[in-house]
Amino acid sequence: MSRHLEFTQGARDMLPMLLGAMPFGIIFGSLAGAAGLSPWQTLGMSALVFAGSAQFIAVSLLAGGAGMAVVLLTTFVVNLRHALYSASLQPYVRHLPKRWRMPLAFWLTDEAYAVVLQRYARGDSAPYRHWYFLGAALAMYGNWLLCTLIGVLFGQAVPNIGDWGLDFAMLATFIGIVVPMLRSQPQLAAALVAAAVALACHALPYKLGLMAAAASGIVVGVWLERREPDLQEELV
Repeated sequence: MSRHLEFTQGARDMLPMLLGAMPFGIIFGSLAGAAGLSPWQTLGMSALVFAGSAQFIAVSLLAGGAGMAVVLLTTFVVNLRHALYSASLQPYVRHLPKRWRMPLAFWLTDEAYAVVLQRYARGDSAPYRHWYFLGAALAMYGNWLLCTLIGVLFGQAVPNIGDWGLDFAMLATFIGIVVPMLRSQPQLAAALVAAAVALACHALPYKLGLMAAAASGIVVGVWLERREPDLQEELV
């Protein structure tokens, strides 16, 4: 496909994720204003940080009077999962020049990763797949900025919007896309173990449970993948 077709297809495939992220962005814009951030500070955080969960955590910590060191450390730990995303996509983008890799790395989100990985998993050698990545990433970026703006402008007019549970829409959408990608036993086992550890370690401070879940899932997945050849030989 051409650059234009790859770009538009990436943006189109991101549509289900955009619908799930909309309430999340609106809630953030509303809560950030309630926490004392100015409209420009709120929009600036979405534009320069562009990490939904980290932004929510940062706002809650700032509202609670936490120091900047605690805010930076906590958001750093939460966003460490992006290192895992980048590592799995690196074989597909390492040939790109830095002017491509750096902005794509900034725009890489949970949603973009789920959509873009499916595109690369097709296994074709199309030369413009990074344009698909760009289209998907920019669609989410623009959506996040717009929803943040809506939350800033109108969120305060809706009482207790943060308690409506609308943020679950994004989680449900993401789960719906990720689950079909679990095509092997090691992948399924890694997901189940990670989910169990995340629930067990939910009370850990600074979102360390997230990293514990990721590490546990990786260990189990790699271990099972290495055992598969041995198990096949035993069956033979």
